Amino acid sequence: MDKKRFDGLGLSPEILKAVAQLGFEEATPVQSAAIPVLLAGHDLVGQSQTGSGKTAAFAIPAIEKVDPASKAVQVLILCPTRELAEQVADEVHKLTAFKRSVHSVPIYGGASYDRQFFELKKGVQIVIGTPGRIIDHLERGTLKLDQLKVAILDEADRMLDMGFRDDIQSILDATPKERQTVFFSATLSRQIKELINRYSRNPKSVAIERKDVAAPDIDQWFYEVPPRGKIQSLIRLVDFHGFHLGIIFCNTQRMVDELADALLAQGFSADRLHGGITQAQRTRVMNKFKNSEFEFLVATDVAARGIDVDDLEVVINYDLPHDPEDYVHRIGRTGRAGRKGMSATFVSGRDIYKIQYLEKFTHSRIRRGNIPTSNEVEGRRSELMLEKVRALLTSGKYPDQMQFTDRLMEEGFQATEVCSALFSLLLGQSQTEQEPSAKQAELPSEIAPHEGFAKPKGFKKSSFQSKGGFTPGFKPGFMKGKHAGGPKKGRGPTY
Repeated sequence: MDKKRFDGLGLSPEILKAVAQLGFEEATPVQSAAIPVLLAGHDLVGQSQTGSGKTAAFAIPAIEKVDPASKAVQVLILCPTRELAEQVADEVHKLTAFKRSVHSVPIYGGASYDRQFFELKKGVQIVIGTPGRIIDHLERGTLKLDQLKVAILDEADRMLDMGFRDDIQSILDATPKERQTVFFSATLSRQIKELINRYSRNPKSVAIERKDVAAPDIDQWFYEVPPRGKIQSLIRLVDFHGFHLGIIFCNTQRMVDELADALLAQGFSADRLHGGITQAQRTRVMNKFKNSEFEFLVATDVAARGIDVDDLEVVINYDLPHDPEDYVHRIGRTGRAGRKGMSATFVSGRDIYKIQYLEKFTHSRIRRGNIPTSNEVEGRRSELMLEKVRALLTSGKYPDQMQFTDRLMEEGFQATEVCSALFSLLLGQSQTEQEPSAKQAELPSEIAPHEGFAKPKGFKKSSFQSKGGFTPGFKPGFMKGKHAGGPKKGRGPTY
């Protein structure tokens, strides 16, 4: 499908100025096809993949139809999740930057009612929200849709999958019948078609072909982990491999905050990035991460866009992404600048069957891994230490410290005893540290953390490091042998 320039789509000077400020000149295929249809007043059914620019495709013409002289709600954009509603609201806000009298407000569960009441009472022309909270405001009488001009359902298939069909029908029934109705959906199931037939009038269709995306050349692993064991499993995985720089993706702001706080409490150097923090904070966090000033960035998909770190060792999908393209975008942040990348994905319950769909979508293999046991973590650490000492002895490139050895042997200690004591110090196993820490005792033995992994210079010391000794950092690959394997066979639900 041909692309068009924004200045050739018949848009207002204010919108063109906003688009130019965002750095765009040429519209994407879905924007080129949908914007003229919507500006002409037709209902529309759109099919396009994530990242195709569909938000601007429906938001720009909707904004153009707003009468700034009226404070009534004229545009309603329904989204399946809080995260998507925030993303759409952010884009609408940027697109209305030069339409001073056009105001919008996001309305979703988990946010303050007071602010939503205030904004709705003050008067807004555009509302972006999730079905549950929109219904709540309609029942309270704090939201009125009797003057609505445009109703947009973004990711309609996901809203139906989440059980919002009745809410969607109640919301649309509360709007004027002469409104313009826009459906965007990745698939057109029977339920979607029924909604389109009931609430649209001779809709035009815009379909952008969805293409499979090849995953970058990285080692991809998945781990079947119960939800309550995710944090402990993450700690084990990081300690086993000695990762020093990585991104951990979560699906919600709440999960990002909870995980970041948990990592900080365990002594890791971590920070967070999501749509709930200010732009100034986002910039500060991103710059610090690019400079390797902390180990792990915990983030949502939307907030982490634009991060480009060449030395990134691992991407961990703490939550399985809803969209397979998000999976590709996530793991593609590692394995850059000629390095071999690594990704780890946690799954539980029926989500494990989605791994097969991801493999088909990305034309790559995602191998099954097992979270290492405490003995495996300890054995790995000891093995690597022995390899480093052997290599140092073989090279002969180390300072002469014989005076210390001689003094101990003169005191009656044997050479083997001296070596054993030094290895114990290096591995964090000195007699004074044999007792488990209070932090370790609180965790089940099969997932308790272990000490002894060194962090890069300048990083905050982890609670899992030895108090007296050190362990040279290492960057081994993912587990081999018994940890390798493929996903379970079976046919399960797709995205």
